[in-house]
Amino acid sequence: MTLQRTSAEAALAADYAARRPVLFGATKMRDDAMARFLEAGLPNRRVEEWHYTDLRARMNEAAPLRSADAAAIGAARERLTSLELGEAIVVVMLDGEFNLGLSSIGARPQGVEIGSLATALLDPANADLIAPPGLGEADSIVSLNAAFVQGGAFIRIPANMRVERPIALVNLLSGGPRHAAYTRSFIELGVGASATVWEISENSGGETQANDALVIKLGDLAECDHIAQVHHRGEKSIAVHTLLATMGRSARFDSFALVKDTGFVRRQMFARLEREESHIGLRGLSLLRGEEHADTTLVIDHAAGHCESREFYRTILDGSATGVFQGKVCVRQGAQKTDGGMKSQALMLSDDATMYNKPELEIFADDVVCGHGATVGQLDDNQIFYLQSRGLSRAEAQSMLLQAFAQEALDHIADETLRERFASEAHAWLSMRSKA
Repeated sequence: MTLQRTSAEAALAADYAARRPVLFGATKMRDDAMARFLEAGLPNRRVEEWHYTDLRARMNEAAPLRSADAAAIGAARERLTSLELGEAIVVVMLDGEFNLGLSSIGARPQGVEIGSLATALLDPANADLIAPPGLGEADSIVSLNAAFVQGGAFIRIPANMRVERPIALVNLLSGGPRHAAYTRSFIELGVGASATVWEISENSGGETQANDALVIKLGDLAECDHIAQVHHRGEKSIAVHTLLATMGRSARFDSFALVKDTGFVRRQMFARLEREESHIGLRGLSLLRGEEHADTTLVIDHAAGHCESREFYRTILDGSATGVFQGKVCVRQGAQKTDGGMKSQALMLSDDATMYNKPELEIFADDVVCGHGATVGQLDDNQIFYLQSRGLSRAEAQSMLLQAFAQEALDHIADETLRERFASEAHAWLSMRSKA
């Protein structure tokens, strides 16, 4: 049964029709994507992959797009200073558009291309690059992003180049009136190339609607460490972040995400291991309180044999927060010798908090080693009592146990500087809770 179109869906359809004549490049890709979105509509509880994150019910109205003004650019410059990005190669998107003036790309190695996706899409040959065929196409929010994409970064790293400095990909939404942003960035690592990508996505509070996508293409023998931090403040904020990754032979992709201080967020990752002996690791830590809602959804497609995947996520929930973990690993026929392991663990600090775990395996090969597990629990009173008997207060004992629980996830961050930075953020969050 087809659902009647909501006011938000009707507004999106009308807005696309009005904007279509002036949208840059990739018109056919956009039209096809919008057709897919309009056929499916905003995802709701009837869509299995979105059952616990009903965006249709949440998104009552479609916020308008807008370009950053001088005040927003000034505020963004101050925010970038406070982020202390160090020696990173900084690539900035503000309110959905690539901003060269706020970026610091002069330190990039010779041969590394960094520019605007809007410019790249003027070349029809690039349309397929930023929309990997068959990857995430069934998801209507991915289609909506492709239709409305305002801009983003276009980054190419040549073969055998090792980029020593992290590439900081910063997506900022300014404050002020309710507005939306649709950003899509593309990063390609050539054969044998390696880089660390540090993705930051945040708003300045308020009623913002973010729909971001990052496409990463790894050539044979390429290696990428991806570290993300998501902070979308505001009770009425909505943020959907999509990662689309394709991997060549013997490629390695390791990703970690820290989600905290957020309103209503979904992080979804679609990855395809296209050739033999590649490795993917997806990990993360979510720190949730109040009415916050954070959804992590993974779809890993083992399309070739002798590949390895690891997923490890931990969630701490307080107040009336809601956490969601959905992980699906598909092993295709012929993808023999696949080695897969998935685990989600959550700690509930309040009787009002909610956690949904849904790990899945679809295996069509007969020579594989795959497993998954999910746990939800509370702090162990015996452990708390033991620490109290050694002179700690109950709050201090709880904080120590929570810090240890979080640190096991943070240990998966390869970059030592970023690992310490994220550990400090987690400690501050936990310390604030213990003082409450």
